[in-house]
Amino acid sequence: SLLVNAAGEPRKEKVKLPSSLQGRKPNSIPNIKTGDPVAGKVNTSSLATRREHLSGFHLIPHRVMLGVLKEGCTYATTVILKNAGVNFSRFRVKQPPPHTGLRVIYTPGPVAAGLQVELEIEILAMVLGDKDAGGLEEISHDIEILTETETLLLPVRANILS
Repeated sequence: SLLVNAAGEPRKEKVKLPSSLQGRKPNSIPNIKTGDPVAGKVNTSSLATRREHLSGFHLIPHRVMLGVLKEGCTYATTVILKNAGVNFSRFRVKQPPPHTGLRVIYTPGPVAAGLQVELEIEILAMVLGDKDAGGLEEISHDIEILTETETLLLPVRANILS
């Protein structure tokens, strides 16, 4: 029960359920979708009842923590965007502003059901603000990935050592 803890005593605070149990993905904003008559649809009786859970992309990993980076160097990592739906879907990435030093390299186009694409996250480690900030500046930005059903947010965190 969620009303008592492991020792059998009543809980003092509410239990926060993970987003996977609440029926939504972490760091995502659902889009209000209008009917698209040209989108590829699978119309079988087995899929007719629960269509809302059969679409969407999953990010692997769902956040990027780059750690401590040396100023002036370029670093890259790969994130996988997997189509977990039963229809082909399209996506696009809203490129981060130049002052963040981030850039996303990917191949645009539709992604078939069950397949995945690679997003290469590149960061040019640069310190823009105070040089007297203790030699360490934190970079934090959420990359927006716009899909047909939702907007996924990919948090990217790094510390720049000057």
